[in-house]
Amino acid sequence: MATKTPPSSQTRSQSSSPLKTSPWTHASQREQQREIKRSAVLQTAAQLFNEQGFHATSLDDVAARLNVSKPTLYYYVKNKDEILLQCVRQGLQMTLDGIEASRKAGGKAIDQLIACMQVYGHVVTLDFGRCIIRVGDEGLTPEGRKQLRRQKAAIDLEFRRLVAAGVEEGTLAPCDPKMTAFAIAGALSWIGRWYRPDGEYSREEVVQHCIATLLNGVLRRP
Repeated sequence: MATKTPPSSQTRSQSSSPLKTSPWTHASQREQQREIKRSAVLQTAAQLFNEQGFHATSLDDVAARLNVSKPTLYYYVKNKDEILLQCVRQGLQMTLDGIEASRKAGGKAIDQLIACMQVYGHVVTLDFGRCIIRVGDEGLTPEGRKQLRRQKAAIDLEFRRLVAAGVEEGTLAPCDPKMTAFAIAGALSWIGRWYRPDGEYSREEVVQHCIATLLNGVLRRP
């Protein structure tokens, strides 16, 4: 009768040794990776919305550009409407964060106003900012539109406040703060319509030129 050869001491040692590292990552690492991938989904969707339009873009298009399957997207987002809401919300939040930083930096009202104009002009050249201008909120649910309009109102009120403060301190000519704020935001918003990253002017040149025109006007003065 044949006898079994006992395992070598090396084999016994390997099989009894505790696993030093788990093949699964820590929960915090998994969440970090999920957020990175979710951000990639939103960024890619924003790019496609800007290029093709919201209604002409499908989740299949987003999945194809990311080299993943369509079902994979549902791990990060619910549907296309939610993607649009998050894209526009991010663009507006970037603007609000920049305006708040300008306010905290202090200085004269005119300096804060210029800083806010630079923030706004810069954001509308980015994917999420362009999404606000090119796509708008027509594709959102009524509740989504309410949320975003509150953020837009906050930006508008900050521009009005700074214009009024600039008039009061004497650095701006007397004007209607509401109408002037509309004119500033409208002019800067339009950059998001025609700006091209591969165009003749850089992002910084476009924004600075528009701000200079808004501040100095086009009439030649004596």
